[in-house]
Amino acid sequence: MSPTDTRIARLRQAMRRRGLDACIIPSADPHLSEYLPARWQGREWLSGFTGSVGTVVVTADFAGLWVDSRYWVQAEAQLAGTGMQLMKIAAANTPGHVEWLASRLRAGQRVGVDGNVLGLSAFRALWAALQPLGASLDILADPLADVWTDRPGLPDAPVYPHEPPYACASRADKLARLRQAMRSHGADVHLVSTLDDIAWLLNLRGADVPYNPVFLAHALVGPDHATLFVGDGKISAALRASLAADGIDVAPYGLAAEALGSLQRDQVLLIDPARVTCGVFHAMDPEVPRIEAINPTTLFKSRKSEAELAHVRQAMEQDGAALCEFFAWFEDSLGKQVISELTIDEQITAARARRPGYVCPSFATIAGFNANGAMPHYRATPESHAVIEGDGLLLIDSGGQYLGGTTDITRVVAVGRPSADQKVDFTLVLKGMIALSRAAFPRGTPSPMLDAIARAPIWQGGAEYGHGTGHGVGYFLNVHEGPQVISYRAAPGPHTAMEPGMITSNEPGIYRPGRWGVRIENLVANRSWLENESGEFLCFETLTLCPIDTRCIDASLLRPDEIAWLDDYHRTVRERVAPLVQGRALDWLQERTRPVQG
Repeated sequence: MSPTDTRIARLRQAMRRRGLDACIIPSADPHLSEYLPARWQGREWLSGFTGSVGTVVVTADFAGLWVDSRYWVQAEAQLAGTGMQLMKIAAANTPGHVEWLASRLRAGQRVGVDGNVLGLSAFRALWAALQPLGASLDILADPLADVWTDRPGLPDAPVYPHEPPYACASRADKLARLRQAMRSHGADVHLVSTLDDIAWLLNLRGADVPYNPVFLAHALVGPDHATLFVGDGKISAALRASLAADGIDVAPYGLAAEALGSLQRDQVLLIDPARVTCGVFHAMDPEVPRIEAINPTTLFKSRKSEAELAHVRQAMEQDGAALCEFFAWFEDSLGKQVISELTIDEQITAARARRPGYVCPSFATIAGFNANGAMPHYRATPESHAVIEGDGLLLIDSGGQYLGGTTDITRVVAVGRPSADQKVDFTLVLKGMIALSRAAFPRGTPSPMLDAIARAPIWQGGAEYGHGTGHGVGYFLNVHEGPQVISYRAAPGPHTAMEPGMITSNEPGIYRPGRWGVRIENLVANRSWLENESGEFLCFETLTLCPIDTRCIDASLLRPDEIAWLDDYHRTVRERVAPLVQGRALDWLQERTRPVQG
């Protein structure tokens, strides 16, 4: 039996002892984070699937993993030979497992899921599906608690302040702004559980979650004081005193639910059902009045100030310089030494680490050569990776965390001689990226509505891609940040309105399974463009500074205005990055930014 088979068998024994007919293992922690501390990597531990998103369902005679198209190839390979089936869902955030359960459960049967890691909105959707069947839901116990005996403990990295000049607004000012929003909602108390919201609000950073400079905590904000629930020993005496000066008490991490349960019935609580777990929610006295709305901090931190954008531009220049050094090394070394996808990860991280203000990668580097590039979330491992040799396309998606910003960039470069079909795909993706880069739109436009601008050239070429075109990006915070998302599969609600200062990725793609993948990604910032009798209009400022490989272009497919955009972009890259590089890196920059037009 495989390790997965053995673990599923042990889980089924535990389910029988608890009287459970089915259990759900989501990819989540008590803060609904995208990247999880090791303690909450239960889905990966049970299934062996290492992708960042997926949901496992186990019954007495079935075990399945639900993932969207970004992970189908990876999941099929990693689940082979185990007792777990791959269950394909059409798009991200589609709760296919809920529909599956609803079609198979009978009256009186029980489903178990750890309420401490199940989002309140997800709980409500699951409950709505089970209740008509007469099935029940147990959220009080973790189904893995009896079988994951060597489960890691809580992370213990210290918390540290994010200080000026990079912290551009004080903790006191941010708390005052939040309290004003609470009053406008009619709320006395506000629970914040999402880690990036807490880090932004309190100007604190940590290292509890891979790639994201956040720390495990809950925050309960009242009209005059706030309490930060955080692990023992993570806050130094000096930092504790600094927090106290701003009216913030520090309490043990595990007491957050107890504090919620002790709220008085004349205190109105503001809570975001999409950003809190049902376990925390159900710890409350049901008689405490509640207002449900998006966390105000989620909206605040999405709109970067002019001072923050100035730091982001500097971080982008340093990131571009690091990439010039990396690509110069890559082209010089190709064919002279063995270079694998793992080598690329090592070298690109080392190049960033030499840059001022660099802290760590902002996500696990994706380096995929030819067929591996066709998997949008591919990750090379020591056991499975490609050597870069022969002809084809190399896709590199990488990013860095800097004290003054977070970067995320994808470039596809030629290795040897790309084929005519590869050039067509590359050019169609470039046309989509340019089209969105040049877009202008009314302020407040729901971000999902912009998706078709980038996809139109790709659709006209008879291709499509399964991921979104854009996600929000934090300020020395999470590389994936809401509330805006450029994807026609997302609901265009009021909270997705595009506002000045938002930073969003622009990353269309084309993927040919088993052959190659193309994705070109820049980060863009919403900027005011003009105001007239029709209202205020926004445009995008391109922030990312790195050449796009013109060797991969079929220039006959580009219009003159698209070529002009590309030449202007390369001129900007050269002017801003050249002062930061020298020698071979400078030569490479000048070579790769030569105009397409003569």
